[in-house]
Amino acid sequence: MSTTATLPPKKVNRIGLEVQAYKGGKTTLCAGCGHNAISERIVEAFYEMGIEPWKVAKFSGIGCSSKSPAYFLNQAHGFNGVHGRMPSVATGAILANRHILGIGVTGDGDTASIGMGQFMHLLRRNLPFIYIIEDNGVYGLTKGQFSATADLGSKLKTGVVNDLPPFDCCALALRWGATFVARSFSGDKKQLSAILKAAIAHRGLSVIDVISPCVTFNDHEGSTKSYAFMKEHDEPLHEVDFVPSFLDISVEIPEGELREVAMHDGSRIRLRKLARDYDPTSQINAIQALHEAAQKEEVLTGILYIATGQPTLMDMLNMDDQPLATLPESKVRPSPKALEEIMEELR
Repeated sequence: MSTTATLPPKKVNRIGLEVQAYKGGKTTLCAGCGHNAISERIVEAFYEMGIEPWKVAKFSGIGCSSKSPAYFLNQAHGFNGVHGRMPSVATGAILANRHILGIGVTGDGDTASIGMGQFMHLLRRNLPFIYIIEDNGVYGLTKGQFSATADLGSKLKTGVVNDLPPFDCCALALRWGATFVARSFSGDKKQLSAILKAAIAHRGLSVIDVISPCVTFNDHEGSTKSYAFMKEHDEPLHEVDFVPSFLDISVEIPEGELREVAMHDGSRIRLRKLARDYDPTSQINAIQALHEAAQKEEVLTGILYIATGQPTLMDMLNMDDQPLATLPESKVRPSPKALEEIMEELR
């Protein structure tokens, strides 16, 4: 009598997909690169949130970081733009189809140097978009020169000391309009995963600056973006937990121990207080916390700021709910009378 072994059921998420559906190609980055850890967390977050990968659009510019979208969500749409110009490409795509979930992966060079102008205009528009900065403080593709986020006094492997002050992308995001601002460390799996899930649920611009050590050019003594420095100087604001709207969110919360922030879809961000009573809904608190941390040479990680009720660019432009390519001619073509009025104004 023969018996047939029963295979264990495949593990799937809430929409019936295996995690393989959220992966991408094999990485070509250096072994141990922090960027690879970020890609792994993105795969986990989208899988656990049950996002349909074919309804996601990935965007990037130029640099080691901008190779990352090839390593996750292989069923998603993708566009690799010109150096520093990813925000405008993403803006156009999301305006054309507000039903796609946009995620951009960029670097400190792609954002804080050649792309700074585009980054600033992205901030002020509050586009519903996830903007991840893989921040290692150097230009990895051009042999490790300091980037614009390199800390004052940090050293290269050659012994050269940086004598210019850095841009803090989180501080810029806080000041100029992003409605979700966070910083994390590629080596902190639990925190980064929770932040990414919260960003997926957020309705507005989410800027996540992730310290992501470059093992080839910026992981030595004297670097302020190395694994060793981050492990020694990482100062978490709070423990971050995220509860999606499709899970049971009824829970008893002991007074004074947890703070919850409700998302527009019913999800919850839970922030457990550590050493400080931090309010992530206060923009002023966030700016002050970053300033104080810089004075003490600490790297604050966690969700720095979140505002859940702000209008997005789609709201401000009163965009149609349907993708632009599907709209009938009567909606997208101006009437002869409207064209005549425009021409008259130009005389």
